Amino acid sequence: MADLDIRDNRPQGRFEAYDDGEAVGVIDYFPLAATPAALVAVHTVVEKGHEGKGIAGTLVREFYAMAAREGVPVVPLCPYAAAWAGRHPDEAPEAPAETVRAAKEQLEASPRRW
Repeated sequence: MADLDIRDNRPQGRFEAYDDGEAVGVIDYFPLAATPAALVAVHTVVEKGHEGKGIAGTLVREFYAMAAREGVPVVPLCPYAAAWAGRHPDEAPEAPAETVRAAKEQLEASPRRW
């Protein structure tokens, strides 16, 4: 979907997709507090009525691209993002095991947020 406006709302932990000004999808995420740094995708949601248009895939692709520009890995704890990464290993390098472990620990420490 080429017309999407993708925005990183880092203070809110949201990577957002807009189509003609309308919010159509989001990845909820958090930056990993531990070292090494990473971006952790927790949920990918496409708004009702916008499913099947490639929005989720575009969001995840752009999320990985943002992480690459920042020089950090993505930890895809979101099932959709993990499945997408499995289908696109050339665009979605696997995060080191210790980074994944740290991301899971940080998520478990604040489960009420998610």
